[in-house]
Amino acid sequence: MRFVDIHTHVISGDVATYPLAPLGGKQSLWSRDRPVGVEGLLRAMDDAGVARAAVVQASTAYGFDNRYAGDSVGGHPDRLVGVCCVDFLLDGAVAELQHWIKERRFVGCRLFSTGSTLPEQGDWLDDPRADDAWAWAEEQRLPVCVQMQSSGIPQLRKVLERHPGLVLVLDHAARPNLTGGYPYPEAGDVLALAAFPEIYLKLTSNTFRRADEHPGGARKLVRRLADVFGAERMAWGSNYPATQGSLPELRGRAEDAVAELSLEEQRSFFATTAGRIYNALSGGEG
Repeated sequence: MRFVDIHTHVISGDVATYPLAPLGGKQSLWSRDRPVGVEGLLRAMDDAGVARAAVVQASTAYGFDNRYAGDSVGGHPDRLVGVCCVDFLLDGAVAELQHWIKERRFVGCRLFSTGSTLPEQGDWLDDPRADDAWAWAEEQRLPVCVQMQSSGIPQLRKVLERHPGLVLVLDHAARPNLTGGYPYPEAGDVLALAAFPEIYLKLTSNTFRRADEHPGGARKLVRRLADVFGAERMAWGSNYPATQGSLPELRGRAEDAVAELSLEEQRSFFATTAGRIYNALSGGEG
């Protein structure tokens, strides 16, 4: 089995070169208490048998300053690719995207509309000021990860009405409402997004933890999502080191969560889908 992780983070110990500038002005506890630099990430990947990984910009540490992620990826192109963070409401958002994608060679962009330091769902995803950036991402077929609550889906649908060709990756599977457990009668808003063929689900350690709080647990949630979306549209993201635990432990948790999938579906989940989203992660054996 080949393992590709599409959601890792890196934090530098050099605050002079890479000063902190977290979104919302509040640094995440994980980036403060258990930072892992790029060399530490590579060691963790080796320990966990992870062939390649996407380094996602740590917005709760560096905001829109993607330099450390870019420098980390640039130094290890055989193992890592980068996903930057850009302010889509900025007047020069398209120029920023062009810089990070074309010049610094990031392979995707991430929008942080909610999270540990911004617990409320933002209301700006469908803001007209973001339309130029959305249009550029659509034209370039740039994968855009969206960190969001399921309450933001109406906004996302408005964006998709204007830009139906977007390639979207929903962090933590958009945090579906799992009340009642399997088959998740309250998660219809997330499940209905399967109608958009270029929407992918990133299932993380956080997804599995939330599912285990409801009847059926993580295994049934993964099975339900695979039945609706197809395993070819689901990918693993450890969220290391933001999620506590070693990368081998997080990989093991993911393997348990997908136990009801077929071997072919598991291969899609752990590697093939990652290559479909980010071409640079495709190929290889394991």
